[in-house]
Amino acid sequence: MPLGDKSKSKGIWNNILEKCEKKLVNWKSQYLSLGGRVTLINSVLDALPTYMMSVLMNAIRRNFWWQGNCDPNNHKFHLVKWDQVILNKKEGGLGIRNLKIQNQSLLMKWLWRFASQEQALWKETIKARFGMENLWITNLSTQPYGSRVWRSIRNLWIKFFNKCKIKVGNGGRTLFWEDKWVDQVTLRNRFPILFNMSLQKEATIREMRDNQGWDLRFRRHLNDWEVIK
Repeated sequence: MPLGDKSKSKGIWNNILEKCEKKLVNWKSQYLSLGGRVTLINSVLDALPTYMMSVLMNAIRRNFWWQGNCDPNNHKFHLVKWDQVILNKKEGGLGIRNLKIQNQSLLMKWLWRFASQEQALWKETIKARFGMENLWITNLSTQPYGSRVWRSIRNLWIKFFNKCKIKVGNGGRTLFWEDKWVDQVTLRNRFPILFNMSLQKEATIREMRDNQGWDLRFRRHLNDWEVIK
């Protein structure tokens, strides 16, 4: 992408789109079966860059599926919604990749790297720019300026984190109350009364332990019924 260009501008993707169309022109797709077109879509088009251009790529893939390389002015009706076509075969679709899901998967890889890579320069730069919401991720930026790319990645955090399981290790990066390290539910939600009385709401698991075991501190002594509940 040329520096300074707007990522949402169609013009900057013209070279890539032309490459897609040239690859397809080389195939006599009007003589291919529909199954052959599916193979071409998955093996040729989806091998090209799809980041930030899924809408444009979907138009090319959709038109190729229904029309092949026929005259674009000779429009053919699309008999089935594209959302149905790109379902997997078990759900009645053709197994054509969903570019939106594929793009989100690529973006989520950066969330994994951000959470797992320690002291990486790119990570430290983003941390300094946005600040940290917790031990795993930055604050959610609401400013109209800044890194549009990182905002797109950051917006997927909840969806990504809900699919993750935390391996505690030494407990230094796992929040005792806020992270899902017991049965995929936070202790804050499981024991709201205890959380409200806790003096260590932002403590990690490691900070909640000492040489003798758990070191939980509350604003007052707990009643038996509060502990049982």
